This record gives sequence, C-alpha cells and structure tokens, in this order.
Amino acid sequence: MKARSVILVVFVSLVLDLLAFTIPLPLFPRIIEWYASREAISSSADQTHTILSSVLAGLRSFRATLVSYRSDGQPVVTNVHKKWDIILLGGFLGSIFSFCQYLVAPHIGGLSDKYGRKRVLLISMIGNLASAGIWFQSTTFASYLLSRLVGGLSEGNVQLSIAIIADVTPASTRSRALALVGLAFSVCFTFGPALGAYFASLPLPLSVSSDTSLLNRLNVYSYAAAITLVLITIETAFLAWKLPETRGWRLSPEEESSNTAKGAGREEERQVAMNVKERKRMVDELSALHRIFLFFFSGAEFTLTFLAYDLFGATNAQNGRLLGFIGVLSSLLQGGYTRRPSVSRYPLILAHRGILSTSLGLLLLSLLPLSASSSGNESIPGKFSALILWSGAACLAFTSASVVTGLTGFVSLLCDQDEDQHVGSVEKRVEVEGKQKDKGEGEKLRKGKTLGGFRSAGQLGRALGPIFACTTYWVLGPSFCYALSGSALAFVAFKARALIRREQDRSSEIEVGTEKSKIE
Repeated sequence: MKARSVILVVFVSLVLDLLAFTIPLPLFPRIIEWYASREAISSSADQTHTILSSVLAGLRSFRATLVSYRSDGQPVVTNVHKKWDIILLGGFLGSIFSFCQYLVAPHIGGLSDKYGRKRVLLISMIGNLASAGIWFQSTTFASYLLSRLVGGLSEGNVQLSIAIIADVTPASTRSRALALVGLAFSVCFTFGPALGAYFASLPLPLSVSSDTSLLNRLNVYSYAAAITLVLITIETAFLAWKLPETRGWRLSPEEESSNTAKGAGREEERQVAMNVKERKRMVDELSALHRIFLFFFSGAEFTLTFLAYDLFGATNAQNGRLLGFIGVLSSLLQGGYTRRPSVSRYPLILAHRGILSTSLGLLLLSLLPLSASSSGNESIPGKFSALILWSGAACLAFTSASVVTGLTGFVSLLCDQDEDQHVGSVEKRVEVEGKQKDKGEGEKLRKGKTLGGFRSAGQLGRALGPIFACTTYWVLGPSFCYALSGSALAFVAFKARALIRREQDRSSEIEVGTEKSKIE
C-alpha cells in the first residue's frame, strides 16, 4: 500500500472517531439534567445522596465562593446560574477525559513502538467500544461517568494516527500531511455537535419506547449513544481491514529522492548536528510550550460562550453560530493555507504565527466588556463590539488551524527514524548511528513514545485550563481573564521565537557543513 493510501485510511478513521466523540458534546447539559431529575426522584424516596448531587453541590459551592469575591453583588443562586452549574459539570467531565489522556498517552505511544501501531490501535478501539456501550445502557450519572473514564483511558486514535502519518511520510511532506489531522478535528467539531442535536431530537423506535423494562435499562439519549456505538464499530472494522502496520515503514526510493530534492529533508542532518540529549531537551521545551499554550487557549475557548451571554445575552443558537464560524474558518485554513508547501515546510514558524494570533484574539476579547458598557450593554452587540467579537473569533480560528499542527509536525522531525525506514540512504543512516554512538547516547527518541509524551503535556494543560479560566473570569472579571491569558501567550510566542532563531542558526551550520563536505 502506498503512503497516500495509508494517510487516507487514517483520515477517514479519524473523521469517524471524532464524529463519535463530538456527537455527544451538545447533549452534555441535557444528559446531566436528565440524570439529575431521575436521581432526584429515586434519592428523595430513600433519602440517599448520589454522586451527581454531591458533585453539583460541590460545584455550586465553588461558584458561590468565587462570586462572593466579586464586588458587583451578584446573587449566588439564579436559574441562569443553575444552568451554569450544569455547564461547569460538562467542562469538569471534559477535564477528566483530558486528564486521563495525560496519564495514558505516553504509555500508549510506547506500546505502539514495541508491539506495532495497528495492534495497539485496535486494542484501544475495544476500550472505545466499551465506553460507548456503557453510555448506551447508562441510566445513572455514575455509569455515565464510568463511560467517560473508560473512554479517556483507552482513547489512542489521535496520537497513533499522528505516529502513523509520521511513519509513512518523509520530512518534506510530513507537516502538510499532519494538517489533515487538524482538518478532521475542525470538520468534526463543526458538524458533529449539530448531528448530535439532531439525533437526540429523534424519538426511540416504537418497539423500544413501548417496552418498559427496556426503557429502564436505557436513557432518553440512547439514540445518540447508539449512533456513536455504530460509528466506532465501523471505524474498528475499517481499521482492521484497511490499515497496514506502519512501524518500520520503508520509504520508496522515489519518496527518498523527492525528499532530498526538495531541500526540506534535513532530518538526518539535524540528527547528526543534534545528539539525542539535545533533541530530547528541545522536545521537552516544545512540550512545555504546548502545555502552557493549551492551558490558556482551552480556558478562553471554554469561557467564550459565557462572555457572549454575559455581555449580549447571546442565545444557544447565536453561540452556536459563533463556534460554527470558528470551526468552518479553521477547516478552510487547514485545508488550504496550512497545507501549502511554503507554509508546511516550516512548522515551527507556523506555530509561532498561531500563538501570536491567539494572543491578539484574547487581547481583543478583553476589550469587549469595555465596549459593551460604553454602548449601554445592549442585548445585541453594537457594530464596534461585533467587530471585536468576530475578529477575536477569527484569530482563534487561525490558532486552531496552526499551533498544534505546527508543533506536532516539528516534534515528529526530532524523532529517530526506524532502522529500516530509509532504503535509499543507508550511508546517511550509518553516519547518524555512528555519530550517536560516538557521543555515548542512550535510548533513541521513538516516534510513538515521544509524540505520546508531547500530546500528554498538552492534555494536562487542556485539563487544568478551564478551571483556571473560570476562576479568574468570575473573581476578577472577563477583561482581566482575557488580558492575562493574552499577555501570557505573548510571552509563549516570545519563547517560541527564541526556539526558531536557535533552529535557524543550527540549520545555517548544517548548510555550511554540507557545503564544506562537497568542496572536500
């Protein structure tokens, strides 16, 4: 099978996987409300406290504590705030999922280095099937929480898809191919929630709805759960049928020569110039940037709908259009701009531009409360406020299309190649291995483990970011929250620029050394 066919298989499986993940997203508030009403009836009968009631009470206390520090005298309990408790719980579930990914991502990657990408991926799909099956039959919040935990601890499709693409692509086209992962995210996060809302509106089949014993074993959103289960089943069968094993993938002579001809295939030269310790240090620096970036970006992303509601009374439909705009624009950018050879050839520069865009977008959003107050805080934003809001959203869309794709692409270039990957560069591989041995280096940077550790760092930031953002938003106000995040990301962009300069200096040294070797 050709590399292009493998990438197509990976893209299709990612779309199926992410649709299965995003379909339940808009249902979280209604699912939790349904569990709360169901458990309220049963708990009032036997005077017991459920997990859901305890968690909601804790969130309500947390929010009340935050609001008590504010000087505007807002009431602690209103119908709107009760809905916010549900939304906060949805964010809490998302943070649990991300934290589970933080724990398991390096181990899943390491296992794929040892036992093969396909085998580990199919095993992880069994966990995804179990998660969807538990949700399908869930009638209590405890069982639903269990399904999220199982899903978070077994999800490996995204990181293994990245490792597979890194296996089958040369350095010159890798970032361009990895942009398809981001494209799948944007497309699915745009259309998946809409599909989830549609399927949730459909009634259960008559044969099911008339069976009381069966209804007691299902929840009212079993239709969406069934769709998720079907998608994951199709994905698993598709991967088992079409995906080849890519660990140790052999690049064809044509791919190797094309990689060299484009002048972008300096992966081996970089490995000669940088020993394993130096590359590992750079991976650690990039992982820290990834973690800090997602910490602030995910927090801003989570609180954006709160901001639109607080300032302009935005409805769910209006917030949906705002998020849809971000998703569609991000998809267009990833399908076009980020896949241009002139852009994808320099992934670290692409990531730097995206971080700057985030900083600008958040600083713009920090001006919104001032703009809204000066215009009388109308329910419909004025022209200037609307310009700020949609400009900030456009900046966030560019960020979604660039940062993670660029950082991941560059980290993949720092990894060691499998021993038999390059059939057309035996001499170069011998040179790389010889110099590494001379420098007394230890364990190599395997793709699966390295990329898994990089993803783990980002998931930790994604797990903690919404908690920090909600705290600063409600205690210090939205202007301070977004100004702080934008300023912090400006510092992250400065650090990324320093890494770019260091890499450019190293590339210049490589070019000088190459020219000298040619002369000699």
